[in-house]
Amino acid sequence: MRISAFGDEIAADFEEQLQCIQQLDIPLIDIRAAWGVNCSQFSADHNGRIKELCQEYGIGVSCMGSPIGKSPIIDPIAIEGERLKTIGATAHNLGTRNIRLFSFYPQAEVDADAIKLSIERLAALSEIARQNDLQLLLENEKGVVGDLPERCLELMRAIDTPHLRFIWDPANFVQCGAVDQVDRWWDALHPYIGYIHIKDAKLADNSVTVAGAGDGQLLALLTRLKASGYEGALSLEPHLLEARHSSGFSGGDGMAAAVGALRGLMAQAGIEEG
Repeated sequence: MRISAFGDEIAADFEEQLQCIQQLDIPLIDIRAAWGVNCSQFSADHNGRIKELCQEYGIGVSCMGSPIGKSPIIDPIAIEGERLKTIGATAHNLGTRNIRLFSFYPQAEVDADAIKLSIERLAALSEIARQNDLQLLLENEKGVVGDLPERCLELMRAIDTPHLRFIWDPANFVQCGAVDQVDRWWDALHPYIGYIHIKDAKLADNSVTVAGAGDGQLLALLTRLKASGYEGALSLEPHLLEARHSSGFSGGDGMAAAVGALRGLMAQAGIEEG
């Protein structure tokens, strides 16, 4: 397994992101924002400079951390479809097919109608992904339709396509109140896994911690990933200093602590870095 990291957790400046990632011997980057600009708004100049810098520092692009689906479920789906095409073109230019997305904010509580509408919208985006040779990765997230493990499972079962896979984010499950998430939900969810976010949190107060210091069962998750033959990325999104609506921040020292904790757990699980 290879480690990746959300660069904008380190700094706004993209070259500073890469410098820190290189110093930490991390081979991959998740790109959510560069120079304070979200990846959904990159210009041709942004794309060219990002590609140039990644090549200079020897860092591969693992995934585009898009905001798609962090939007009201009643908004026109065409808006998100166009954003997907734009970010998809950027992804291909930077050497990845992977695009993170979410399952939309419901109007009120998550009910059968909200789940049905989320499925329809995600299916439409999955078709765009198929047409454009993209891999969508659905993250569990607080406040959206796919927040709890059982709802994520319902979405994934309904849209069982290779162009939509699941991101398991342990901290987000904890902050939604999921207890013993790996023990209870691994068997059902693991066939859909395409990506892993590494952050942890405590059930008592929802505070975010480094991997292994919270209630997200990170060691159990890594152990089962190894046993299942998972060879994808372990992507650090630590949120150690600040969690925002569409991003988070840890700083260079926070990222160093996060990668140190992850590597410690990987060693315990018998996982070698690829």
